[in-house]
Amino acid sequence: MKLFRSTFRSQNSISYYRTTNNRFYGTTTSTKQDKDERGEWVYTRIAPLGSPEVSMVPVLEQWVKEGNQVLRSELQWIIKRLRSYKRYKHALEVSHWMTDRRYFSLQPADVAIRIDLMYKVKGLEEVEKYFNSTPQKLKRLTVYTSLLNCYTSEKSAEKAEALMQKLRDMGFAKGTLCYNLMLNLYSKTGRWEEMDNLMNEMEQKGINFDEFTLTIRLTAYAAAGDSDGADKIVAMMESDKHRILQWGTYSIAADMCLRVGQVEKALAMLNKLEGMILTGEKSNGAYNSLLKLYAEAGKKEEVHRVWNLYKQEKKILNKGYISVMSSLVKFGDTEGVEKIFEEWEAESLSYDFRVPDVLIGTYCRNGLLEKAKECQKGVFHGSPHGVTWQMDTYMKILS
Repeated sequence: MKLFRSTFRSQNSISYYRTTNNRFYGTTTSTKQDKDERGEWVYTRIAPLGSPEVSMVPVLEQWVKEGNQVLRSELQWIIKRLRSYKRYKHALEVSHWMTDRRYFSLQPADVAIRIDLMYKVKGLEEVEKYFNSTPQKLKRLTVYTSLLNCYTSEKSAEKAEALMQKLRDMGFAKGTLCYNLMLNLYSKTGRWEEMDNLMNEMEQKGINFDEFTLTIRLTAYAAAGDSDGADKIVAMMESDKHRILQWGTYSIAADMCLRVGQVEKALAMLNKLEGMILTGEKSNGAYNSLLKLYAEAGKKEEVHRVWNLYKQEKKILNKGYISVMSSLVKFGDTEGVEKIFEEWEAESLSYDFRVPDVLIGTYCRNGLLEKAKECQKGVFHGSPHGVTWQMDTYMKILS
């Protein structure tokens, strides 16, 4: 279940909301001149201020004092960039500075983005206060949808349903976004009947299911272990010539099949997944998913085959090494894990403690505590780390 949830996080309705929300601020051709106009230079000054406790305001004020003009589009671009790096507090600070110090009038897109940022930084209560104080003329669909996203993220079903009904009454519930947010809420809370009712409503209104709608429903079927339901959704997605199928669809379906004991069916799904990445975008995430799922299916030879293919096709990052090492752990292949760890060391990638953690954990589980200690000293130079506590735990159990 953990795998299909992690897969779904990369393409769920919240991601869809974020993607759509980003369009409110728009994009232009990424030439150097455009980047200058959208605030690239001022962003280079505020980017190093990584700590949320360090204010953006002095840097922005200094930029203005130096005689530089700051346009609305530049500030909106900076906010969008900060959000993409999850620097929500800084993005919210720039949003307030834009209107409070530069006196740019708020637009619905600004309000929608600010609601999203306020929820992440201050919580739902502050969001509601802000929404209630917002002039009615600014409360467009984008703003209501942003508030709905807060309610569904909070799993506040009563408030979300009330707002959804208001959107219906106002004639705003015409697109997939608000429906996807509600479907995601029902999926997360296990309310399968409400999901079916909502999808029936979409059909009656002529609102076409998009990839997020179907992925949410597929994930719900997977969570419920409903193989027939999952088959129906996959078939629906495969039969639509206008729909671009995502690799995560087969990953979710394969994981569900494995959990209900349908190994051959899962392998068929993995074969389709592999076909997609061989002929289309060669995603690191797709390869990592294949490694984990083949391990879950007990197919060690397939794990090795995919790993060799992975190395030929992509530059493997830390997560890839973690995936293959964790997969080999399932077969008790300590030597295999050691070999991959040596490959990781030879690549000299950016340090990620999770990689040696896998090897040290393998040693500990197999009672090879001296090897675990050697690895810990070699990698961390004897400094305290989470794996130290892991080793201590195993020592206590073994003693």
